[in-house]
Amino acid sequence: MSTVGEVSSEFVFEARVTVAPPMVITAGPKGLRRVIPILGGVFEGPRIRGTVLEGGADWQYVRPDDVVSLEARYTLQVDDGTLIMVINRGMRHGPPAVLERIFRGEAVDPSEYYFRTVAEFEAPAGPHDWLNKAIFLGVARRTVTEAIVRLHQVL
Repeated sequence: MSTVGEVSSEFVFEARVTVAPPMVITAGPKGLRRVIPILGGVFEGPRIRGTVLEGGADWQYVRPDDVVSLEARYTLQVDDGTLIMVINRGMRHGPPAVLERIFRGEAVDPSEYYFRTVAEFEAPAGPHDWLNKAIFLGVARRTVTEAIVRLHQVL
């Protein structure tokens, strides 16, 4: 067996995304469907910062095993005016009592549940096109009104 190397990462930014209450659609073949509108937010890191624009959403379904599968699509506006599209896919699960505490608005340590994402960026040519050329993993947490995601570039 050969090894190809170790995985390491570098912090890119933290996004604090304000969200509306979930709209419950219905149960379908994949589970209960929800849409959570994105109302805006901010992001900041060592190389990039700006705002999360209003108008995106997080499309979710709750699988029969109570795992939330999600796909959030939204737009970032960098401080220099550049617009960057984001697709962030992931999953969240944890003990039912912990998830209930989140939904009630209690502060819950992110170590008590699993919430991970993989972000894909579409940036125009120029100073931010490095986002198009890497894998980005997110460690996320949820409050009643926010999704907070810390993104790391896999090196």
